Amino acid sequence: MKTRQCFSCGAREGMTHFEGRGETISVKGMERRIDDLAGWECRKCGEVEWDADTDSAERYTQAGDDLVIAARQMIGNEMKRIRRKLHLTQKETVQLLSGGGHNAFSRYERGEVLPPKALMLLMRLLDRYPHLLADAKALGEGADLRNAFKYTEHKEHETLTVS
Repeated sequence: MKTRQCFSCGAREGMTHFEGRGETISVKGMERRIDDLAGWECRKCGEVEWDADTDSAERYTQAGDDLVIAARQMIGNEMKRIRRKLHLTQKETVQLLSGGGHNAFSRYERGEVLPPKALMLLMRLLDRYPHLLADAKALGEGADLRNAFKYTEHKEHETLTVS
């Protein structure tokens, strides 16, 4: 059995070599199996290093990247479905629920970036309880404080007096 020192935890002869291993990666309930992997694994800390002379690292990384992209797409499709169920445009949804920009919401729906967790939770609640949309609209009236404050610059120092 081939062994070597673990670079992560320092265990002498902690790393053992493996070949032909299959592993399954899971992201948001989706899975991808990668077969015929080769590398080293530490018996003490579990650290794994892929063999540099194989394509194990590239295949493992690509499988993970593919799952992340698929998960983003799945969440984006869910957001679009909920928004349409509520009969809202992207602009209305942004103004009511996220406060972000229209382009950001479009990127969420296209699966380019993940939406904030709070926004996704709110969308799922409105999907389950669509009657709350009217409450959300009523509560949202006047809740946006951007540009609500006015500032006056005074050129001279003012002294306040008590009368």
